[in-house]
Formats: sequence, C-alpha cells, structure tokens
Amino acid sequence: MRVLIVGGGVAGLAAARGLTAAGHDVEVYEESPEPRTEGGSVSLWPAGVGILREFKVDLDGAGRRLEALTNLSVRGRTLGTIDLTEVERHFDGLPSLHIARRELVERLAEGVPVRHGQTVTGVDPDRAELTFADGSTARGDVLLGADGRRSVVQRALSGGNPSRPNGWVTWQAFTTAPADVVDADRSLMVSNGRSLGSIAPAGHGRALWWFDLRAKPGGRFWGDAPDIMDRLRERFGHWPEPFRTVLERAETAQFYPHHVHRVPSVWGRGPTTLLGDAAHTMPPAMAMGSGQALEDAWALTRSLDDLRAYERTRAKTVRRVARMVGTEMPSRQGPLTALVPDARSTRSYIKWLRSASDYFQEGRR
Repeated sequence: MRVLIVGGGVAGLAAARGLTAAGHDVEVYEESPEPRTEGGSVSLWPAGVGILREFKVDLDGAGRRLEALTNLSVRGRTLGTIDLTEVERHFDGLPSLHIARRELVERLAEGVPVRHGQTVTGVDPDRAELTFADGSTARGDVLLGADGRRSVVQRALSGGNPSRPNGWVTWQAFTTAPADVVDADRSLMVSNGRSLGSIAPAGHGRALWWFDLRAKPGGRFWGDAPDIMDRLRERFGHWPEPFRTVLERAETAQFYPHHVHRVPSVWGRGPTTLLGDAAHTMPPAMAMGSGQALEDAWALTRSLDDLRAYERTRAKTVRRVARMVGTEMPSRQGPLTALVPDARSTRSYIKWLRSASDYFQEGRR
C-alpha cells in the first residue's frame, strides 16, 4: 500500500520504519523545515524498547539504562524504590531507557526519507489526499495523522481539537551536574502531594530535571516568565539534593502545560486514522506518551488493512492509560509511597507496564 504520514516526530517516524519494513510504500511529510528534535527526554519502558528493536532502530549507546526509580521525602529520606532490573528480567531482558528526545528522533529518522517544509493546508480523509501550501497534492491508499496535539488531520476528521489543559505544568531543563546523578542508573523523585520533582540521567553526560505543579494561565508558574528560576528556587529550593544544586546552577527552563484528551473508540474514517498525540494526548506524569505512540506504530504494522480494528484495539488500552496518567498520580503520592514495600511496588509496576502494552498482551504471549 501507499501510505502517507503527516508528522515527522516519534509516532510518524516509528510508523514509517515499521510499515516500510512490512513492504509498504511510505511517504512522511513534516511541516518543520528541519527535523523536530526539540523537547526534553523520553522514558522508554521495556515494551517501547522491544518495539524499537523490532523496527531495527540502533539503540547501541542510546540514552541511559535505568536500574531503579527511587522516591525520596522532601527531607531526603528514601521512601521506596522500584527495581527496574527485576522489571527487565520479567520482560525477557528488555531494559528501561531514559533518552533525550533529540537522540530518539535522530535514531528513528535514520534511513527514513522525510519531506521537510511541507505545510498541509487541506486534508480529504475519505480519499487519503493531502493538499500543501504550494498547491501540490498527494494521494495514498492510507493516510496517517501523526502530527501531534494540534493535528490538521484530526481537525479534518472531527472539526476540532479534543485536548484541553488539566491545570498542571512542567518546568524542565537538562543539566550536566551533579556528576553522581548524571552518571547514575536511577531516576530520583520527590513529591509532597501537591507537586513533583524528578531528575534522571539521559546519557552522554547529561540528566533532565523537571518539576510538575499546578498552575493557572497568568499565574506565577505559567508561561515564559523571565524570573522563573527565582520562582522555582523559592518554591523548591529547600528540597533535598540533587534538586538544590540543580536549581542553583540552572539559568533557564522550558515550560510545558499538561493536556488531557478523551479517547474515543474510533479515531478515523475511511482510509484515514491517527496515532500518537493526534489520537490521545496525555500528560507526562507517568512517562507514557512516547511509549503509546510506539505501540500505535507497532499495531498499525499488524492491521493496516483494517484501520477500525486498529483503533478499537488500541483505544481500549490507551483509554485506560490516559485515565490513569490524567490523575497526575506521581505528583499526588508524596510520603504515602513509604507504606508500600519495595518488592510489592516492583510487582505492581510490572503489572502496570503489562496492562499498558498491547505489544506484551498481544505480540509476546
């Protein structure tokens, strides 16, 4: 089949790799004049790593393999740890990786021809046809909208953007210090029940730190405030190391509002469907967005000839994941994590990762 993909991010590139390997003629159209490598980092749980390996993505030296997720109290006491080496053993040696989004996109893009600078001005979902700003057109047997939360393909299908802010935001940035964190194999999290701080190594001498908190438009933590680092230091400067050092050294941070998205049972029409954020935007609270996009791409390689079946199958899983992630649960837990033994937390995490993955439920029984 001739497959047109709008969007050259994680979802679009992954679908292009998988479908090309399956023997389809794939064309990717990206509005940006250059590869879209902006953003922070991505956590890839075992299913995502397994899918990337199936798609022949070179992961040698990519990001940082994580061995633990450790929760600290606001005073620095260890509350609990999820053993990711046990998670890895359970999933047949597939590791958990934390990787800069730039590196993931660059590795996905290897060998994938992407037409950059292609602004889509018209979409005919029933004919799988695109019209571009220069007046040219393209038509395929299948059209995939992988163009993010403000998807032009999604608008053509339903007439609007179904995502909405949920009142939470993230402030984040990369850091090269402290060295014992950058070179570690664990992610650290601190929550006071109202906000979350986290830092995780991303490989190549860097780590990403971030704070999730409630914020309203026009408020102290909304938008590109020039004194945002002073505000973050005031709010979180008393939190334990490494957060104090990170905040002292940071000069700026990136702002990302969280969005939620009601996931319908049917995403497309005729020869057109959606994947990734275009189909199911979700907050970053449990690091599921990119993983679910990879799951979409994997599922499409198995059911490109029945797009409604793809949507129904994926909707069941994604709806459950989006509902859980939308609670912003990691930010709300706080000291309650100390009440759960580490072994039980690890078993619960394994169960959660399996339930969040069609790749494990359907593809690796």
